[in-house]
Amino acid sequence: MALWGNNDNVGAAGSVTVNYAAKTVSGPAGTGSLGPMFGESGNVQVGDTISFGVKTKPGVFFGDAVVASIASTTSLSIASTAGLSGAAIAATTFQVSEQPDFVTGDSKYSERNSDYSSHVYGVSAVQSTDANGTAYDTGAGWVGVQTYIDSSGALRVKKEILVAMSGITTGNAPSYPNIETAN
Repeated sequence: MALWGNNDNVGAAGSVTVNYAAKTVSGPAGTGSLGPMFGESGNVQVGDTISFGVKTKPGVFFGDAVVASIASTTSLSIASTAGLSGAAIAATTFQVSEQPDFVTGDSKYSERNSDYSSHVYGVSAVQSTDANGTAYDTGAGWVGVQTYIDSSGALRVKKEILVAMSGITTGNAPSYPNIETAN
């Protein structure tokens, strides 16, 4: 189990329910778009980060957790619930990435409120080039980004390259540069 990988869009689809007490995630039986396929090639694996809800919508994003083990194609265990909001997660969409594991323990990257937005993005070389000369200008790799509006009404973007690397495969939402969801 690596600490991070190069895929910001692990093939996974469907909806899941989280049991906080047991630290388990379960989804309906099915294949492809009908349900999760945990542990299958090209899908969720141990060490991946699973994100619950929609990151671009306040109140609809429930946080991130690291996959600790996989019991079946529809059931897995998470290492901790510390990166989750505590709100009930039932029949909720999810995304999976190979972002750095340590990010799930840092609440800075799972918060969104009316004052700022803060997330980790897998930024490919193409996306890095697309962002050149903009407020989103950064290098390729796993990048922590915080956006907010300052007291003069100007968009501010803080970026921190957490893991510099090339070869990132992207596709999860929100994408980078994420101008649509900036405050």
